[in-house]
Amino acid sequence: MMSLSQVCGIGILSVLVLCKIFWGSSGKYNIDLDGPKEAHWLTGNVRTLFEGGLDYCVKLAEHYGGAIKLQSLYGEVVYLSDPLALYHVITKDQHIFEEPDVFIMNNKAMFGDGLIATIGEQHRKQRKLLNPVFSTSNMRELLPTLQPIAHKLTSIVISKLPDDGSYKEIDVMPLLSRSALDGVCQAILGYPSNTLDAAENDEYTDALRKMGPLISKLIYFRPIVPVVMRNFSSYWIRKLANLVTTPWIPTEQMKDVREMRQIIELMDSSSKKAFAEKKAALETPATLSPTDVQSEVDDLKPGRRKDMMDIMLKANSASSSSEQLTDAELLGQMNVMVFAGLDTTTAALSRCVYLLAKNPPAQARLRSEIRDAIKPTSLAQYGSSFSEHDDPLLHLSYDALINLPFLDGVVRETLRLYPSLPHMGRKVLKATTLPLQFPVRSSSGAEISSIAVHEKALVIISILAANRNRTMWGDDANEWKPERWLSSPVRTDGPGTDVSSDGAEALSSKLSAPILGVKDGIRYPGVYSNMMTFLGGNRSCIGFKFAEMEMKQIIAALVLRLHFVLPTDPDANGHIKEIQWKLKAFHTPVVKPPAGDGVSPAVPLNFRLVQEEDFEW
Repeated sequence: MMSLSQVCGIGILSVLVLCKIFWGSSGKYNIDLDGPKEAHWLTGNVRTLFEGGLDYCVKLAEHYGGAIKLQSLYGEVVYLSDPLALYHVITKDQHIFEEPDVFIMNNKAMFGDGLIATIGEQHRKQRKLLNPVFSTSNMRELLPTLQPIAHKLTSIVISKLPDDGSYKEIDVMPLLSRSALDGVCQAILGYPSNTLDAAENDEYTDALRKMGPLISKLIYFRPIVPVVMRNFSSYWIRKLANLVTTPWIPTEQMKDVREMRQIIELMDSSSKKAFAEKKAALETPATLSPTDVQSEVDDLKPGRRKDMMDIMLKANSASSSSEQLTDAELLGQMNVMVFAGLDTTTAALSRCVYLLAKNPPAQARLRSEIRDAIKPTSLAQYGSSFSEHDDPLLHLSYDALINLPFLDGVVRETLRLYPSLPHMGRKVLKATTLPLQFPVRSSSGAEISSIAVHEKALVIISILAANRNRTMWGDDANEWKPERWLSSPVRTDGPGTDVSSDGAEALSSKLSAPILGVKDGIRYPGVYSNMMTFLGGNRSCIGFKFAEMEMKQIIAALVLRLHFVLPTDPDANGHIKEIQWKLKAFHTPVVKPPAGDGVSPAVPLNFRLVQEEDFEW
């Protein structure tokens, strides 16, 4: 049982949080927009975005348009997917639209002063240092670190298959998660995780693996964190943390809170230790001038390449004292890069493999393309069976991998339809008016071409709705068609490259030929292929090139050697496993009841070795 003082303390904290939320909310203002009228008296209808699933989010935008009024605990919210309005929010007027406290403060509590937990000048300085770290030249240096991981993943699946070439059902989700974990640990940190080989994860990698699911489960606790962090000293925050994570609180939610605290503390101690060792090992010799150090950052030799942390530390040493990041900021980048590259990549990989299993012709077409990309001499020498040391994909160059057209289409189409982060938030720092590319309805039903948003208003950027906008992407925008990326005669970017929107002319200029995602000169201001998956502006995803490279390497390795389809055999009770995707903070695949529990992440597929007919499409 809890003591009386614990009960009172938790009660007082709850009252303070609720008062802060309501008194500081923007509920007194009125946003003149149409939207669904059904709403819970306290929490509104915003939470339906996270409970209604992908179809609900898309149909909402299709019914009401690119700007919709929703209700939340904080007051009215603008649900935004209009391309011109988004251009103003994330590019032209990004100084007015800042990521909300609930996002910044939760990230700071979990990861420290990393890129996704800072704003203003501090964020600008961090971004300036990190942009060149994620350059294409550095990606070329990191690919050889990822290639053995992809090969090991494929070899593990093959080792589980029967010798007669028949199918075997394998849940590939844990293997994809471990592959993504090894990728970020080894390529970003230089940490020898080797979770694919290990029977059990070590404490650090186990904590990383558990964090994403816990964030999804604790999504409704997130508004409490900024209230506490802004109104209590570090001493009282620790006291409050001790209070609310007491083991005497028996609920499942508080059990999750306790586990999250343990994970954060373990990650913090492990990261600090790894960072200290990395910094000591890579400390710049006194005899090396800043110019020499910068030369190492810009042109790392293959034999001297280490990992992203090496590159970042050298880049920091080469910066002027005023532009250098503190150890706390560098540690924050380390934590952010690892987490951001784990759950989002795992979700995208799982979806991509699932879609290829669901579409055998696309899988065969991709397999044929990959085989054609491998030198004929290599294939003639090794045949259809590849050993640990003879896999030609271990030697495929970065440029060859990234520029495979259909592989590029498969990855882009998956990221367009199923962005790992379907929504992002912004708070309005100053009242302004957002112009709309496509008119919507006001509260009274009148057609309007702009919306007035007040100070402190909240905006939800619907990446999902933007990426599926039928006006921009065509009537088949909700269909998975990798070949659509092959049919555009002119593209704003080649495979593996990015494009930014640096002016209004990027939205209105007339182009000489049709480009996918561009309609009458209008496009979304995303940094990647005219879509919003990785956002745009100075808060776009800085590591998207790494994510793209890792996805392509793993998909190529799996498809070349393995054929996989959706489950077809009934279990002991006569039920066939059906994969269902749930949407909360991330896309999560589960096995739909009664064949599964509908909760545990899983992607069961039937695998067998590739046969010659599997290349025919």
